[in-house]
Parts: sequence; structure tokens; C-alpha cells
Amino acid sequence: MALKANEVKVGDTYQEEVCDNLSRTQIVQYAGASGDYNPLHSDEIFTTEIAGYPSVFAHGMLSMGMTGRMLTNYVGDGQLTYYGVRFTSQVFPGATLTAKATVTEIREENGDTIADIEVSTTDAEGVQVIKGKASAKLAP
Repeated sequence: MALKANEVKVGDTYQEEVCDNLSRTQIVQYAGASGDYNPLHSDEIFTTEIAGYPSVFAHGMLSMGMTGRMLTNYVGDGQLTYYGVRFTSQVFPGATLTAKATVTEIREENGDTIADIEVSTTDAEGVQVIKGKASAKLAP
């Protein structure tokens, strides 16, 4: 169900845990689904000994997708008009992620009421892994 214009105001927040204990299997499954077989996401020896990371890590787009699910849970399916993020830190196996949306502006555009939203996803240690913005149509 779509978020209604009369139910939201600037400063409102919504958050949810989008991932609990991310597994290596989930990361490899995402590689298969996306076609992105970069060894940084699945080859422990390459990632640690050659690339110098502490472990394999999730695809940025996997984190973005989980964060996007939080947004559609908040504003409703088919309501997003814009969604863009910056990946700010790696997400390693075992991570628990919480995504948060904060309404920063409500405006009119082409006869629609639009909510502009700041998006942030953090891990259990409070490290921000996603920072972004979204816009969504609000139901009358």
C-alpha cells in the first residue's frame, strides 16, 4: 500500500533490519543472479592474499537492493521515482544491516506530491555502508 501524503511530514523516519548475518552463500547466489563473478566476492585467497582485503565482501548492488526493499516497504511498490546511492564501506560475511529513510522534503511536481528521502544503511558496528537519496510519489 502506498504511503499517503496526509500521513507523512518532513523529519519522519522509517527503518528496518534488511539483513541478519549475511552469509557467503548469499553473496555467491547474488553473483550468480547478477552475473558479476568478480573474485573479490567469492575467492577468499585472491581477496586476502592478492587484493589485500580481510575477506570476500558483498556486491554493492546487493546492499543497494536490500536497502531498496526497505524503501518500497515504506513508500509502497511502484512509488519510487528516483533512487541513487553511494557505496561507502564494504559489507563482509556475517554483517547485519539496518536501513533508514528520513523524509527531507515534501513537494509538488507535475500534479503529484513527492517525498524526497535521505537513505542510509549501517552495519551492526554503526559503519555506514550506503548513503543515498530517493524520491517517491505519495498517495492522495
